Amino acid sequence: MTSSQPPQPARPGSTPSRQNLDPHLDRYAARTAGMTASEIRALFAVASRPEVVSLAGGMPNLAALPLDSLSTQMAEVVAEDGLVALQYGSAQGVPVLREQICEVMAMEGITAHPDDVVVTVGSQMGLDMVTRLFCDPGDVVIAEGPSYVGALGSFAAYQANVVHVAMDDDGLVPENLREALAQAAKRGQRVKFLYTIPNFHNPAGVTLSVERRAEIVEICAEHDVLIVEDNPYGLLGFDGQTYPSLHSLAPENVVYLGSFSKTFASGLRVGWVLAPHAVREKLVLAAESATLCPPTLNQLVVSRYLETHDWKGQIKTFRENYRERRDAMLSALEQHLPAGCTWTRPEGGFYVWVTVPEGVDTKAMLPRAVTARVAYASGTGFYADGFGSRQMRLSYCYPTPERIREGVRRLAGVLESEMELMRTFGSVTTRAVSGPQFPSPDTA
Repeated sequence: MTSSQPPQPARPGSTPSRQNLDPHLDRYAARTAGMTASEIRALFAVASRPEVVSLAGGMPNLAALPLDSLSTQMAEVVAEDGLVALQYGSAQGVPVLREQICEVMAMEGITAHPDDVVVTVGSQMGLDMVTRLFCDPGDVVIAEGPSYVGALGSFAAYQANVVHVAMDDDGLVPENLREALAQAAKRGQRVKFLYTIPNFHNPAGVTLSVERRAEIVEICAEHDVLIVEDNPYGLLGFDGQTYPSLHSLAPENVVYLGSFSKTFASGLRVGWVLAPHAVREKLVLAAESATLCPPTLNQLVVSRYLETHDWKGQIKTFRENYRERRDAMLSALEQHLPAGCTWTRPEGGFYVWVTVPEGVDTKAMLPRAVTARVAYASGTGFYADGFGSRQMRLSYCYPTPERIREGVRRLAGVLESEMELMRTFGSVTTRAVSGPQFPSPDTA
């Protein structure tokens, strides 16, 4: 016989049980055990305070957008196409936008048909759907170390095991990829795909060299491993250079993720997946079960923008703004950071990856940095295996150059105090570091 009485509240002074903290605990699916809040999201509450210089988040700087003309265009979409824009639509996305997306991808050497494009609610939805389609619990995903925190969250939610492969200044190291795949085969593990951000990597800021791209594609083909290519920053190279997409080298073995969040407006949440035809069919079914359809109004706004605005000129403006901010950050790092620190020098995108001297823990140091009114993202959030304690991601995309310089100055003061404190207690060695570090389980 079961009791109908509701759970009783804990007595004052007693320790609440896990069940009292969450009465639904026993009802959750087993896969929710891997769902935890990201360290980056947890920072937003403090980083958004006006007195804090936030070098943590990756918010695009939208001040350069022509808001007056955009507001006119949005009104025109509703006035002229409102009965379509405000209605349900296709799970695959508006046909005219899919055609325009193919034109955008052509800038990186991709030849695509609109039928193989699936519009998503941001590329994060695409990444989640791809993981859902391919990964059973216990399957292995190969990812660069470090890797995008949103990807790690999706992999954990579907109970995939992440194996990190180290990078250097030229991106993913092919020899390391070969070794990781060989070790997985020796252990009898199923590697479902390689997840990679080849251009202006988040968080490392490096770019996969052109010479390595064909080799990476060849290695994955040899081992029958799919490639998931995440490319939100590819058009934001500071010298205007674009790199050949991995998809352009092996269209039948690469699922490509794209987004308008970095090149237009992140709040519209319009991204896409380009996939081989058979995969496309399953992606549409997955999209239908997740959202029925992506918002038609948002798609038509993006489509109208691409049709009527000089969007290539707008991307050039973004590149110039971000290059100015990148330059401000690099010069401030040179001027202020203490000896023993190293960092990457991105040629595009949003981020610099900083390595601090041995003995300094960036995660433990973060509360003291926030007290000093500067925020960053500690490196541990970008690894699935607990590494990255000597690293931090600094974002230059959103603050003004003046705020960036002030933020780095504050950060340097915190680092110097941390190093002095640790030297006093004899627990830090300030040896020189030869270059930017991308720790792996063998080196961290």
